[in-house]
Amino acid sequence: MKIDLAHSPDADDIFMYYAIAFGWVDTKDYDFFNTPLDIETLNVEALKGTYDVTAVSFALYPHIKDEYALLRTAVSFGDGYGPKLIRKKGVKLKRNFRVALSGANTTNAMLFRIYYPESRIVYKNFLEIENAVLSGEVDAGVLIHESILNFSEELEVEKEIWDIWNEFSGGGLPLPLGGMALRRSIPLNRAIDIEKILIESVKVANERKTELSKKLEDEKLIRIDGMMLEKYLDMYASNESITLSPLQLKALDKLYEIGYKSGFFAEPIKTSDYLIPQEYATLRQQ
Repeated sequence: MKIDLAHSPDADDIFMYYAIAFGWVDTKDYDFFNTPLDIETLNVEALKGTYDVTAVSFALYPHIKDEYALLRTAVSFGDGYGPKLIRKKGVKLKRNFRVALSGANTTNAMLFRIYYPESRIVYKNFLEIENAVLSGEVDAGVLIHESILNFSEELEVEKEIWDIWNEFSGGGLPLPLGGMALRRSIPLNRAIDIEKILIESVKVANERKTELSKKLEDEKLIRIDGMMLEKYLDMYASNESITLSPLQLKALDKLYEIGYKSGFFAEPIKTSDYLIPQEYATLRQQ
């Protein structure tokens, strides 16, 4: 069975998928074909139902919950870190400052828009945001992915999205950023298989982190390397990414509560209601 899987080209998504691409995981009778696209493009394609399995921003998920189940694996959360609102050093931002964000459907954009309702937003590919600030096209920008670790010395952090999240959530919860979703039209027994394969992929990737990182660097499949790659993977593709924990589920529920109360979602949702019911596989065997 052919499975079209789409993910972002940043190092953590590449890392979590490529144990499959390198043949380190038993994929049974499934043939995975991967497509790397920037996260906002993935969000837009998810709204169209383009891919069988796709990375999405967590803030996008309530808009596709009827078409896609949320997977328990390949999740990215911040814990004391996350996207950064940056500006040129010495610049004081006005209330209606111009800002570049990585996409209307991203989690950081939702939190940003709630916190800075008077800002004037333009949306750009995440790779273009730093230069847009440096050139003066915008007053500030929110950096995501690897950009948070390596940006121009002419820039400094105005606000951490992590701090905004703590203000909204009350603290004590990791910052939900992105995960994976699977098309509901896939038969349930197949969906369970696919989720288990992807869980195993993230698990194997972490078990063989040094070997996999070197292979990704050697084959030039990622944009960063060395100590920066190691730090980034520790942040966003660690053992905490293998399967959703109770604390992560609580954080997602809080994100969806915040989004609902702020008018971003039509109704409140509980994350556990939209996961694949893994117990189905056991029931079928009884």
